[in-house]
Amino acid sequence: MNRRIDHNFMHLEFASRSENESFARVAVGAFIAQLDPNMNELTDIKTVVSEAVTNSIIHGYENRTDGVISIRAEIDQESVKITIEDYGVGIEDLDSARQPLYTSKPELERSGMGFTIIENFMDHVEIESKIGTGTKITMTKRIASNHALYN
Repeated sequence: MNRRIDHNFMHLEFASRSENESFARVAVGAFIAQLDPNMNELTDIKTVVSEAVTNSIIHGYENRTDGVISIRAEIDQESVKITIEDYGVGIEDLDSARQPLYTSKPELERSGMGFTIIENFMDHVEIESKIGTGTKITMTKRIASNHALYN
């Protein structure tokens, strides 16, 4: 008998170190595997996790390794909601930061496509940021393949 996944969640916190970006990708990917995503869906989600975590490390904490990044992933029916939060410097001009090719760190040769990629790969994206408090990105994506049926 098949049943839908009604609600499941996970929560991680880790240091704002660049080597933890791949850990975050793998952890979220493993968690959403229960929805049986196709390869494109899985790649999209892993990519947005990488983009958001990298933004937290480079921009939120300005490469300081003493910050904390929090990830919460929730599954409900056939969708996944991922919230990635840092407690860093915040984004001064969120409207500009959401524009393609914008970067506040041109000296690092950043592409400025992080938020654009996130918004294109997910169905819904909310970004909240306060100077001196940090940034929270909440992203939702419906996983169409197999409609989250679980044996």
